[in-house]
Amino acid sequence: MTLIDWILVFTYATSTIAVGWYFGRKQKDTKEYFIGSGSMNPVLIGVSLFATLLSTISYLAIPGEVLGKGPAYMAVYLSYPFIFLTLAFVILPVYMKNRVTSAYELLEQRLGLSVRMLGAAMFLTLRLVWMSLLIYMTAKAIAIMIGAGDETIPWIVIVTAIFAITYTSVGGLRAVVITDLMQSLLLYGGALIVIGTVTWKLGGFAWFPTEWQSDVWDKQPLFSIDPSTRVTVAGSMLWIFLFLVCTSMGDQVSVQRFMSTKDVRAARKAIAMQLTTAFIVGSTLGVVGLALLGFFQVIPDLLPADGSIKSQADQLFPHFIAAQLPPVVTGLVVSGLFAAAMSSIDSGVNSITAVVMTDFLDRFGRKPQSGKQHLRVARSLAIGIGVIVVLVSTLMKYVPGNFLAVTNKTTNLLTGPIALLFIFALFVPFANAPGVWIAVLASIATAALAAFSGVIFGPDPVTGLDPISFQLILPSGLIVGLLVGIVACKLFSWTKKSQKFH
Repeated sequence: MTLIDWILVFTYATSTIAVGWYFGRKQKDTKEYFIGSGSMNPVLIGVSLFATLLSTISYLAIPGEVLGKGPAYMAVYLSYPFIFLTLAFVILPVYMKNRVTSAYELLEQRLGLSVRMLGAAMFLTLRLVWMSLLIYMTAKAIAIMIGAGDETIPWIVIVTAIFAITYTSVGGLRAVVITDLMQSLLLYGGALIVIGTVTWKLGGFAWFPTEWQSDVWDKQPLFSIDPSTRVTVAGSMLWIFLFLVCTSMGDQVSVQRFMSTKDVRAARKAIAMQLTTAFIVGSTLGVVGLALLGFFQVIPDLLPADGSIKSQADQLFPHFIAAQLPPVVTGLVVSGLFAAAMSSIDSGVNSITAVVMTDFLDRFGRKPQSGKQHLRVARSLAIGIGVIVVLVSTLMKYVPGNFLAVTNKTTNLLTGPIALLFIFALFVPFANAPGVWIAVLASIATAALAAFSGVIFGPDPVTGLDPISFQLILPSGLIVGLLVGIVACKLFSWTKKSQKFH
C-alpha cells in the first residue's frame, strides 16, 4: 500500500468518529441511544442488518468458498423468498406487539427470570466470540494486504477496535446505522473493482467458467445423505434459511433493529431491504470468486506462494487486492474490509450494551437515577466490552478450518439454542422453564458434536475433512433441541398437573 492508500483508510476511519460525535451530541437518554427512539428509516435499518450480518468474515469467505470449493454455496439465495415470508408474516407480527429494548424481556414474560438470564447470557457469549473472530480475521487479511507478518495482527486488531468502539460508544444506534450504510457502499464498490480489474487485465470475460472446474472444486451434489459431504445445494438452502430466521428471532442485534422501526409494515420493509442488499452484494462476491479463479488459472505465476489454487483459496482475495490493484483503488478496497469489521463490531457492542443495561443492571435495580447518568454508564460499558473483544480475539487463531467453516463452528453453536428459547416462549403453549432448559442443553451438545466432529471422532479417512459437514451444525442442534424440548415440556406439564390432582 502506498501513502495515498493509507490516507484514504485513515480518512474513512476518522469520518466514522465524526458521525458518532454528530449523533451523540443530540442524545439525552438510552432509548435514543439503543433504538433511535423507535422511528428510524426502514431502508437504513435493512442495510444496517445486512452490514452487521455480512462482516469481514463473509466478505472474505464467499469469494474463497466459490473459488476453492465450487458455486453450490450460491444456492443460499434461492431460500430468500421463503425467509422473507417467514419473518415478515410469522415472526414480526408477534415481536412488534411487544416493544422492548432487550429481546430477552419477552422470555421472562412467558417462561420466567431463569430463561431470560439464560438467553441474555448465551447472546453475550455468542456476540463476544463473533466479534473476536471477525476482528481477528480482518486483521489477518489486512496483514496479508500490507505485506506484514503475523506479529502485526494484534496491533491491527487494537486500531480497528478503537475506531469502531469510539463512534459506537459516542453515537449509539443512529451512528451505527449511518456508518453501516457507508460501509455497505464501500464493500460493494470493492467487489465491483476487483471484477473490473480482472476483466481489464485478461482483456475480457474469458475468466468466467463454462464447465465444472474439477481440478479445483469439490463435488457438490444437489442432496446427500452422507453427513460428511461438505456442501450440498439443499444443505446450503436449509442452512441459510435457518440461520437468518434464527438470528432474526433470537439475536438482540436483529431484534433491536426491528424495535427501532415504527411498526410491522416498516419492519417488513427493513427485512426486504436486508435480503435484497444481501443478494446483490453476496452474488457479486460469488462472481469475484469466479473472476479470481480464472485470473490465477491464466496467470499461475502470480499465486502468492508455492501450492495449488485450492489450498490458498482464502488468501487469494486479499493477495489480489494487495498485489494487483493500483494505488487509491487499493486504499478504497482496504477501507471496505476495515468497514466490514467495524460494521459488525459497532452493532455487537451496541447490542451487548443494551442487554447488559436492560437485562442485568436495570432488571436488578441498578439503574442510575437520571437519563444522562444512564447514558454515561451505557457508553462506559461499550468501551469495556471493546476491551474484552480485543483480548478474546487472541484465542481465535486456534480454531481450525477455512473462513466459512470457522464461522460456522463458532457462531452456530448458540444461534439455534437462542432461537429455541423464543420458539418455545412465543409459539409453544405448554412450554415451561425446566423443559426449555433441557432443550437448550441438548441443542448445544448436539451442535458441539457436529462442529468439532473432526476433533472428537477423527477426520474422514478418505477426504481428511470433518465426518459431519459444517452445514449440519445449526439444523442438527435445532431439530434435536426442539424434539427434546417438546417431550421435556410435556413431561413437566403432566407432572405438574398430576401433583395438583393429588
